[in-house]
Amino acid sequence: MIGKIIVGKSFRGCLSYLFEGRLQESKEMQDLELAKKQAEVIAFNQCFGNKKELIKQFNEVRNLNTKQSRPVFHATLSFAHNDAGKLDKQQKTDIATELAKSFKFEDNQYVVISHADTKHEHLHIVANRIGFDGKTANDSNSYKRMANFCRQIEQAYQLMPVLSPNKFLKPEHRVPQSRRIDQRKELLKQHLRSAIQKCSNIRQLKQYMEQQGYSVELGRGIAFTDRQQVRFKGSQVGYALLDIGKKLQLRQKQLLETERMEKQRKSEKHERGLSL
Repeated sequence: MIGKIIVGKSFRGCLSYLFEGRLQESKEMQDLELAKKQAEVIAFNQCFGNKKELIKQFNEVRNLNTKQSRPVFHATLSFAHNDAGKLDKQQKTDIATELAKSFKFEDNQYVVISHADTKHEHLHIVANRIGFDGKTANDSNSYKRMANFCRQIEQAYQLMPVLSPNKFLKPEHRVPQSRRIDQRKELLKQHLRSAIQKCSNIRQLKQYMEQQGYSVELGRGIAFTDRQQVRFKGSQVGYALLDIGKKLQLRQKQLLETERMEKQRKSEKHERGLSL
């Protein structure tokens, strides 16, 4: 199991994404995104209702501590492919409850949402870091706490184990950096190399990567989120948006040059035929 934590500012932005997916260019594409998400709320704590009602309730409690600018606690728990279908809704709810206790927000508002939009089952837990007493749940050492939590849940529910990052392991258990290969990054690089060979522009590349199962964010830069909800900036794998643009332009120049040489070859062949 892989756990990821994001601490953010907007309950509206977070819940809108979880319920509706990324904003699309047309209503038809948005309907497809919504159907693909298959979002299902499986548990509420100190809150209840639809997206609009939840946002209102979360923000009402948020206002009890206006000094805290990042009240959103968003955790994602992704299960290994081999663990698909192993856990029922109650077990997933129990895991979310254990997470709330582990991060000390069990008395705060939180909602548990199940998604079926990837090949890997995953849960989202969105919690209000602000409690009804106006105090903020501590998120210090969140990466280490999440890694420890995942290992405990794997043992308790007999799930496929995933190695924790090196820095969270005892020295004798650490893997030398020279032997550590991030398979997700390598796979992303392979897909990007293939996309550049097959696409003519950034829009086509975005569509190609989405067909490979990635969510693609385009802005000043580019970022990719894989089926396990692991996000990489393009620059982290050597493919910043500017670099991709240059590679696509170079690819197009190479194709045009190849086309020009082929036309020239055919023309010369035709002229030799006429001279005979």
